[in-house]
Order: sequence, then structure tokens, then C-alpha cells
Amino acid sequence: MTLDTALTRLVGVRHPVVQTGMGWVAGPRLVSAVAAAGGLGILASATMTLAELRSAVREVRSRTAEPFGVNLRADATDAPARVQLLIDEGVRVASFALAPSASLIETLKDAGVVVIPSVGAVRHAVKVAAWGADAVIVQGGEGGGHTGSVATTLLLPSVVDAVDIPVVAAGGFYDGRGLVAALAYGAAGVAMGTRFLLTAESTVPQAVKEAYLARDLTGTVVTTRVDGIPHRVLRTDLVDALEHAGRASALLRAVRNATRFRRLTGLSWPTLIRDGVAMRRTRKLTWSQVVMAANTPMLLRAGLVEGHPDTGVLASGQVVGAITDLPTCANLIDGMVKEATEIIAGLPRTDHTAR
Repeated sequence: MTLDTALTRLVGVRHPVVQTGMGWVAGPRLVSAVAAAGGLGILASATMTLAELRSAVREVRSRTAEPFGVNLRADATDAPARVQLLIDEGVRVASFALAPSASLIETLKDAGVVVIPSVGAVRHAVKVAAWGADAVIVQGGEGGGHTGSVATTLLLPSVVDAVDIPVVAAGGFYDGRGLVAALAYGAAGVAMGTRFLLTAESTVPQAVKEAYLARDLTGTVVTTRVDGIPHRVLRTDLVDALEHAGRASALLRAVRNATRFRRLTGLSWPTLIRDGVAMRRTRKLTWSQVVMAANTPMLLRAGLVEGHPDTGVLASGQVVGAITDLPTCANLIDGMVKEATEIIAGLPRTDHTAR
């Protein structure tokens, strides 16, 4: 069973289901499993060096011949080099967590790469559409990671009405019912993070997956104490401690994490500083928020890679409270599409004939 939409036609995948580029989670194993199952898998590159990204792209290619994408940080100083890597390696889709510049979009599109930025507001969708983006992923307040306060059910139709490019819905989706609802709102598909984090192919440690499954619909909280801007995470003792920590201790922790991240990735201090300056300019952050942003990759790594929720944070959408199993990516996607097509087939049809 398939659902033909503007997204499937644009990208060349069988099903209108996207796996988002989650840092430390969306690696070659998960991405290739999603691609092989007919969805659009997206590699997370922000926590990779340029060489690691090239290796990851080639590993996905060795596992599947299906289309996949790479998520890029538009404000990274080496963004042009990463864009060129995608072009050289023949990656089908470039995804962006922040709005890429018009010049980056043009470079990618000239090379035949599909550009799909993620947005959290109508005005951002309008902006990237005017710059030539091929589609947008719109995430409502239910989503994991950095998010706005507007619910998907309100933000999605507002974006659909505002742009004339395919819109992919994110924030609160996990099954065929949600897929049908998104299509009814005018979306061309759905994008999911937490649902794919909780699959058999996800490399997140089993104990951490079980910690996710134990949460209910109130098990997440939006906090600014991770990196200075709103971030949805699981409620844990560490998050509670961060919420009550003083500013000085928070900044000291961030500096230490920046040092650890530099060592892990091999980045130089000048590169980190340049990235910070670019982040401050493009995201309109204070210097305090820029320093705090160093927390994100290392705190996520502690939880999602090292398996230590007590010393790390676990990004999550509210949808975690509705998830109870760890299916394979193939079973998840096939089940969603089957459920969606059955729902659509069973919907009452209006008789427009004259009475």
C-alpha cells in the first residue's frame, strides 16, 4: 500500500513519512532502515565532523539505494563545505533546522538537491518559500527539541494556507490516524523524531528507550535551562536541577561542555567561536545564550549515546506518552500507511447528486 502525495513525488520515496535529523540518534543504521522501508531518513550532521559526515553518507549508500537526506546547521561556518559534500555524494535531500540563506538554497537546487528547511512559524515558512525552498517541515509545540508554543493543529493549516510548496507536518505524530489528520489539513506527509528514536534500529541504549516508554503524556517539560532557548525534554532529576541552578553555575557547565565537544569533534577554538558569533547573529541570541548552547550536544550525548539520563538530557516530543512499543522501521511505516489507507477508505462519502 502507498499514499501518493506531493512529498513522495518530490523526493522519490514510497511513503509520505519522514524521520527527522536527531543529533546522536539519526545515524547510518536508523536512516538506512527508514529509507529501505520507503520513508525519508535524514542523517543528523551537527554532531559530526566533515569527514565523519562523508563516511556516514557513504555507509547509508552502502546499505540502501533509496533516497535519503542530511540535516545541516545553516549557521555553521563550514556550511558551504557541507553543502558541497552533499552535492558531491549525490544526496537527494538537504534538511535545515534553521532557515538556510538564499545562496545556499540556490547552490543546492542548481545541483538537483531537494531543499526542505524546518520551521516553527508561518513567517519563516513564507521566507524560505520565497527563497526557493522545495518544501518545509513545520513543527508545532508538541514536538521535541527546540519548539515554539503554537500547537501543530493550528500552525500546520496556517502554513499550508500561506505557502504554495509541500508542507510536512511534525509534532505529535506516531500512527496512521495522525497521518490521515495531517493529510486532511493539507500536509503532504508527516515527520517524526521521538517515534523513530523508539524503534528497533535506533542505537539509543535499551535502558534509555525503556525510560522513554515509561513516560505518560505529562512526562516532558519545555525548559530554557539546557541551552538558553526553549527545548522539550523528558522530566528527570537532572532537568529539575538545571531548572533551579544559578546562572553562574549554568555558564560554567556550558564552558566545560564546550571544551568536551571541541575535543570530541576535533574542532578548534577559533572555529567554535566563529560558530558562536554566527549563531548569535542568525538566531538573535544573547552571549549568555550562545555560551549555554554548548550544553546541548554534550548533555544529549550523555543520555542518548552513553545511556546516562542522570548526567544527560533526553529530548522528546509530548507524543512519547502515547508510544508503547519498539517496532522495526519497516513495521512502523507499513503499519502507519496500512492504517491510514484503511481509515481513508472507510470515511463517509458525501453524495453530491441532486435530491
